[in-house]
Amino acid sequence: MRAMAYHTYGGTEVLAETRLPLPKVGPGEVLVRVRRAAVNPVDWKIMSGGLDALMDVVHPVVPGWDVAGTVERVGIDAPEFAEGDEVIAYARKDYVHGGTFAEFVSVPVRAVARKPASLDWDQAAGLPLAGLTAYQLLTRLGTGKDDTVLVHGAAGGVGSLGVQIARALGARVIGTASPRNHDRLRELGAEPVAYGDGLADRVRALAPDGVSVVADFVGGVLDVTRAVLREGGRHASIADPGVLGAGGQWMWVRPVGSDLAELGRLADAGLLTVPVATTFPLARLAEAFELSRTGHTAGKIIIEV
Repeated sequence: MRAMAYHTYGGTEVLAETRLPLPKVGPGEVLVRVRRAAVNPVDWKIMSGGLDALMDVVHPVVPGWDVAGTVERVGIDAPEFAEGDEVIAYARKDYVHGGTFAEFVSVPVRAVARKPASLDWDQAAGLPLAGLTAYQLLTRLGTGKDDTVLVHGAAGGVGSLGVQIARALGARVIGTASPRNHDRLRELGAEPVAYGDGLADRVRALAPDGVSVVADFVGGVLDVTRAVLREGGRHASIADPGVLGAGGQWMWVRPVGSDLAELGRLADAGLLTVPVATTFPLARLAEAFELSRTGHTAGKIIIEV
């Protein structure tokens, strides 16, 4: 099969298109023919060696964890799916090796969900990692209809989904973003505030009694969180382990198919959209990684396989 892979840590120069054997399909797994895969910052961070202390890596590595495609083959004891099913997955495994920037990827069925009918292939591929990150953080904090939620980084890939999920859970949402993204946040149902100096005061102007939930998707904002969180409030971060010393939770997304199915239900109910910035062919994955590094895309970067 065709795949983009690297044999050593480095920048985008280590990526190369190559031919690899089809992945084996073990018990409880399905082989997915990849239609689309999505780029996430973790892909190039792993490639650079930035997570070497955290995750085992077996070279050559095919990067990529987000996938939308069709089931090509079903492994032993995987009755949940059949050949031809349209599926999505956050395809992270126990070690980094065989990812989604390839023609085929094997995925444990525990991480797979059916593709939402309301999303096209590009949107479907952009949903798993970012959507699960936001959903799992918000639900772990018990977010509900009586909450006022502050979302740090509300215009980003995870944050924009977090705004929509929090609204679907019934919460009031205040979202931080640069002024150029404020109209977009209003469309998603959030009350926007500009980040930067004076942020805590601007949040307090909207929520004088403080907020009950803070979802940090950017890091470096713990002081603001402390300043606006009401007594008994809950907070978590995906980017700042310092929250552990401040009564919060530090989270890393888990590949849970049932959670992904719930996100699909929200999408099909018209409560969740996935913004897509641009699409690249597989052979131009290095360009896609470089664009992701800028941090300035308004939506997901998708790879067409």
